[in-house]
Amino acid sequence: MITFLNDQHALHQGKVEMYRGQLVPCFEVPDRVDFVVSALRQRALGPIETAPDMDDAVLRSVHAPRYLEFLAHAWDEWVALDPANAERDALPSVWPTRSFRSDVVPDNFAARMGLFSYDAGTPLTGGTWAAARRGAFCAVKAAQAVADGARSAFALSRPPGHHAGADFFGGYCFLNNAALAAQALRNRGVKRVAVLDIDYHHGNGTQSIFYDRADVYFASIHGDPRTEYPFFLGHADETGEGAGLGFNLNLPLPRGTGFDAWRAALNTALTHIAVFKADALVVSLGLDTFEGDPISGFRLKSDDYLRVGEALAAAALPTVFVFEGGYAVAEVGVNTVNVLEGFAHGGPEQTGRPQKQTGA
Repeated sequence: MITFLNDQHALHQGKVEMYRGQLVPCFEVPDRVDFVVSALRQRALGPIETAPDMDDAVLRSVHAPRYLEFLAHAWDEWVALDPANAERDALPSVWPTRSFRSDVVPDNFAARMGLFSYDAGTPLTGGTWAAARRGAFCAVKAAQAVADGARSAFALSRPPGHHAGADFFGGYCFLNNAALAAQALRNRGVKRVAVLDIDYHHGNGTQSIFYDRADVYFASIHGDPRTEYPFFLGHADETGEGAGLGFNLNLPLPRGTGFDAWRAALNTALTHIAVFKADALVVSLGLDTFEGDPISGFRLKSDDYLRVGEALAAAALPTVFVFEGGYAVAEVGVNTVNVLEGFAHGGPEQTGRPQKQTGA
């Protein structure tokens, strides 16, 4: 399995985040990727490459132009407000809510931060744009490799992405890497793409991007949004709208869920994906389902992730893995590579390319 590594990920390193009413050191840190790289090399799972630079037009296949414009220039504007800001991260502090307007982009920087975000736990730093942009290109490159015939590819992208919507950031995420991978597969002519999100936290950004579409099926297994972040999406009755009705599956589970119940949900998701007749699969690979994760609440153990990989392999689909959450930093490398190794050694052998659209 080839891995596309975001070689600029460490440029994004937040100092603090707002967590449960307090400013605390960030849980999402560069060491997360370093532990994964170490585990990949130790087990010799496949080559590790960096993604080439791409035109930002690929980002506009998923994200709104005005949002991308904001991200690209936000840090310079933040520092221009006060040179001392160069030593501190930018955090949102004000947001539009129900009945407020969002169609007019404010001139005030703080207001624009709020317009394009939904929490105060996602610091924007001097290197955020470069890191997020390169991570997105890793996901697109991994998808292109699979569209061209690879059985699987891994986008080791950081910062994570599944909480980012078409025009908002939050949950440590700025660009939606999984959505970009799915769209890249569609752009290469793959007919039906499924996105399976197995992060502890619901992929609210990915759901919102594809909610009214029938060509991309979204399934998510996550902590119950009545008690777990991001709270306001991820309920079981959210099944899509318009053309996308019936193409969105949420499987919320209670805090404390162990592997047996979690795996039953995985089997349900994979059954629905099979009924959808997906031609390729994108996995939002969150490892914060681990029992030792500091901000999550499931009880999967390291060995369980081998079984997860085997179950994903049994789906017999060309698969793009996209790195998401997982904040038990010392264990995230082992847990990540256990999934990839389980996939590599399990399931039927895949040959050829995913089914592609024909005709006009």
